Amino acid sequence: MAQHNNQFMDVIERFKESRSVTIGATIIVLFCLLAIFAPQLSPNNPTKACLDDRLISPFTEFRYPLGTDHLGRCFLSRLLYGTRISLMVGITVVSISATVGIILGVVSGYYGGLPDALIMRLVDATLAFPSIFLAVAIAGILGQGLVSVMIALVVVDWTKYARVVRGSVLSLKEKEFIESARSLGATDLHIMARHILPNIVAPIIVVATLGMAYVILSAAALSFLGFGPQPPTPEWGVMLNAGRVYMRTEPHLTILPGLAIMAMVLAFNLLGDGLRDILDPKRSVIE
Repeated sequence: MAQHNNQFMDVIERFKESRSVTIGATIIVLFCLLAIFAPQLSPNNPTKACLDDRLISPFTEFRYPLGTDHLGRCFLSRLLYGTRISLMVGITVVSISATVGIILGVVSGYYGGLPDALIMRLVDATLAFPSIFLAVAIAGILGQGLVSVMIALVVVDWTKYARVVRGSVLSLKEKEFIESARSLGATDLHIMARHILPNIVAPIIVVATLGMAYVILSAAALSFLGFGPQPPTPEWGVMLNAGRVYMRTEPHLTILPGLAIMAMVLAFNLLGDGLRDILDPKRSVIE
């Protein structure tokens, strides 16, 4: 128990010392607050068009702090509501992908044999294609819309969880405490749920955090290409696509959603890198 407490306190100290985790977590919390309070913070309806107010530059009118787009819609309001969509897509895709990948990875690593061969060949077949091209193909088949984008990203994203989990299970299943549980008559399901899963949480957290950055960026890319939600939905990729026509005359229509995507992706990458350093079990051995 004392050793358990010492390890826990050591992890807490590493969290406090990690600038990467602090900066990343702070930015993510800020984005979450903006998403939660978007209705209260938005000065206007994000989908209401007013052609008389089209293409107003930022900081020139009090009604539109960040200006308006080509249809006269409040750009600040659209950015705030776009935060909601990006976080919702990221959380949904990562949650489903992680669930599928964890289940298949545990089954593959624990049982081996035919289940392992079938699951790993499926993983290899999926990874044989560049992920973004495969996502584009799937989204194109399913048609335009946010659900199509999320399904496409789940299909290409679950494999990373399956591979990481399988590797962790292979290193755990021959440990003495697993053998002890078997000798006491524990079922396979009990062993996987009570002894294996709790010991592979750390790598899953790291993969999921970094996966959020990938999913958010990929979702914006698919929306930019026209596969995601359609106007007037205030989604960052859609806003980028609409603003590229006015890049020379009204650069804020492209720069602002681009900066929002960059900031959110950077935040999750910083948090993921920091968590990987903190939760890496090899670190204590090296030190």
